[in-house]
Amino acid sequence: MTKIYLIRHGEAEGNLYRIWQGSSEGKITPRGALQLEALAKRFQNVPLDALYSSDRMRAMDTALALKRGHEDLELQTSADLREIHVGPWEGVAFANTVRSHPREMECFNNDPDRFYLEGAETFPQVLERMKRILQKIAQDYPDGTVAVASHGMAIRTILAWIQQIPSEEMRSLRHGDNTSVSLITVEDGAFSVVYMHDNSHLEGELSTLAKQNWYKNKSGRNTNDLRDEPLKLPKDSLLYVRCYEGSWRAAHGTPEGFVAAPYLTAARNHLKKAPDSIVKLYRDEELAGLLELDPERGKEQNKGWVSLLYLRPEFRGQGLGIQLLGRAVLYFRALGRDGLRLHVSEDNAPALAFYRKHGFENIGMKKGILTDLFLMEKEL
Repeated sequence: MTKIYLIRHGEAEGNLYRIWQGSSEGKITPRGALQLEALAKRFQNVPLDALYSSDRMRAMDTALALKRGHEDLELQTSADLREIHVGPWEGVAFANTVRSHPREMECFNNDPDRFYLEGAETFPQVLERMKRILQKIAQDYPDGTVAVASHGMAIRTILAWIQQIPSEEMRSLRHGDNTSVSLITVEDGAFSVVYMHDNSHLEGELSTLAKQNWYKNKSGRNTNDLRDEPLKLPKDSLLYVRCYEGSWRAAHGTPEGFVAAPYLTAARNHLKKAPDSIVKLYRDEELAGLLELDPERGKEQNKGWVSLLYLRPEFRGQGLGIQLLGRAVLYFRALGRDGLRLHVSEDNAPALAFYRKHGFENIGMKKGILTDLFLMEKEL
């Protein structure tokens, strides 16, 4: 009999930014790194004969964490262990697809055999490759114990098949947390589930799902997910000015010194060069904020530049800012930039705390209109 520990990868950027990762790459987050420490501690005294993962970095990093107690094991990777490839949804915000493809989202979460999206994998295809690789592992290690790092929906799909849960009853099978562990056995080709989605090694603030609610809803929608729409000028000129003035007030405590004209001119230039560089963020139908990126500034140093990251006052303090920052990170990483820069007023304590929490460091200072401004940078 082969024992296989199926492990969901640690929290990655898509989980945090609320953006589809699918088969795309995504880095482990700081909380994900702490989850991996807890996972390694859990497995340090568990005998293992082999170590597998998908060939996506977030899964490989998760499997490699287990080597801390099993240094002699070589990591073996397989594309068969990847997450479902979601085609045109890759890199898109969850809230955007809930709005644009409600039927497909309904099927994805509640009746996966009926899920179909042009350019994406189907769940039966995911099941077949998961069965193929797990059967091979069982054949190669007939009396062994193997740890396998994979992805949430891929693991959920194989667990549903083993337990003969029909597609239309998929909601009865709960989702697994990041680094949650499921134990299955394979004997004479027959699969059994011993336990699933155990996250008992995650204490305190380490659980990802504890901070989300999407998995509780039939729609698969997190009520705090933000969707984005492109800013259109001159149509959205007044909206843009109000957001920029609101950001100025947040930074300086006063509208004194704010002049709209130069910022509108810069925004027009940004949109002329890159129509997707300024987006409005909505929670349901309510405007939550604005993100403006400058695709030219910092280009010679291979850096990206955030001109404006703004949340309206009633949306602050709810953990939403990371979704705007995540869009900036992925936007400039796709352009091959190796860092992200912005200015922050030295008097804007909440903003400074937010950026430092998410990996920005002070690298300089410049004179602003009302206060000095920190130049901050984050590695991409």
